[in-house]
Amino acid sequence: MGGTSDYALTRFVFQRLLAFLYAVAFLIAANQLKGLIGSRGLLPLRLFLQRVSFWEAPSLFWLNHSNTFLLALSWLGFALSMFALLGFSDLYSTWLSVFVWFLLWLLYLSIVNVGQTFYGFGWEMLILETGFLAIFLGSMRAPPSEIVIWLLRWVLFRLMFGAGMIKIRGDSCWRDLTCLQFHYETQPLPNPLSWYFHHLPVWANRGGVLFNHFAELIVPFGYFGPRKVRIAAGLITIVFQGILILSGNLSWLNCITIVLCFACFDDRFLTSILAVIGGWLPARAAEMAYPNFVIYALAALVALLSIKPALNILSPAQAMNASFDPLHLVNTYGAFGSVTRERDEIVIEGTNDSIVTENTPWTEIPFKGKPGDLFRRPPQVTPYHFKIDWQMWFAAMSSYQYNPWLLNLMGKILQGEKDAIELLGPNPFPGAPPKFVRVRSYKYHFTGWGEKAWWKRDLVGEYLPPLSLNDAAFRSILVDQGWMDEKTE
Repeated sequence: MGGTSDYALTRFVFQRLLAFLYAVAFLIAANQLKGLIGSRGLLPLRLFLQRVSFWEAPSLFWLNHSNTFLLALSWLGFALSMFALLGFSDLYSTWLSVFVWFLLWLLYLSIVNVGQTFYGFGWEMLILETGFLAIFLGSMRAPPSEIVIWLLRWVLFRLMFGAGMIKIRGDSCWRDLTCLQFHYETQPLPNPLSWYFHHLPVWANRGGVLFNHFAELIVPFGYFGPRKVRIAAGLITIVFQGILILSGNLSWLNCITIVLCFACFDDRFLTSILAVIGGWLPARAAEMAYPNFVIYALAALVALLSIKPALNILSPAQAMNASFDPLHLVNTYGAFGSVTRERDEIVIEGTNDSIVTENTPWTEIPFKGKPGDLFRRPPQVTPYHFKIDWQMWFAAMSSYQYNPWLLNLMGKILQGEKDAIELLGPNPFPGAPPKFVRVRSYKYHFTGWGEKAWWKRDLVGEYLPPLSLNDAAFRSILVDQGWMDEKTE
């Protein structure tokens, strides 16, 4: 099973789409890593590396963890992604393609393993697992292995079936078909159409839950079926993922799931609908694919590493989005095992007043994507990802003690730290940082038909009291955690 020409076009489309998502992932890193884990970031990389070993978090950043190195590897990854996307990695030899895809995987692994809570999402592991298998697809100069195509279908199966099982075992609303009456409003980052999905008739949302169960619990078995069944299963999954993209912002999770669906299609099917792209293909391969023993060794490794993820899917105590090895080669996935019934939001405010009184005017500090301004339309972000916005969604459902980076964010705003502030929306304090910041908790709800705003909200209370760098207790926390120099004014 060295290779087969039945999947040459499949590989072509798959690799180009995956390269595009790699480019998005590295662009996110280039734009946000300094503020998140840079030398003066919210969770500085230097402090993280003091707490873990290389074997716990293998990464190139053990060589150098400076901001310059963070940016250099991120932009190198972006450049290599574009190199693969434009097909240059296929021009010379199979081994050049292999090398490029290996570097993409290694560079992004290095970021994910040190990204801490900001990189703890299922799609980060998924792009690594998918990207690792892409190394073994080779270039257009050699036929792809059908075994690797089957391994990609196994990834897709675990992704979809795991998501279905975590739902049916988790929240009762998935069983009584009511989850979608809450989900569109309470999901981490609604998009412009989420408001309209939320206002669909009850019967439509109940039907949506039924379709969800069909797509995640039944359709995945079709990925391993006869050709026509497999193609139908891939198409149904693409439609399902397309609806999810239309209804909310889930980074590139749905996009990479669509990419994996192409492993269900062969060249005969793709040529019929992608004739133009098919015309771009070169003459049939003249080079040899990977030796059989390499592909067999890969299949054996994946089979061995699949034991724990498979047992996890079958376990009543199923874990969601978990990795069982530091290289993230075979993982377990899942999404929305529980659905919140109300939307909690925390809003950061600042003031230039030197003393806080009942009459102190407070100005809201906006974010790029998360709800804040009641009249701002929810943005379309997918496949991009505003990482700090997502973490604010989690923070709103707990307390700052479970989100220590939030205290550091308050300190960064008070110090006017450029890298951290650039993670947020337009800065309402451009001249000088505020003298006090505070965080308030709200319940957010979509408005109804005919109302001018997108959101309405009710104040719950104080999440964090007014904080100042002159506050000895607050300053002591920042210094003790290594987030601020004791001499900082």
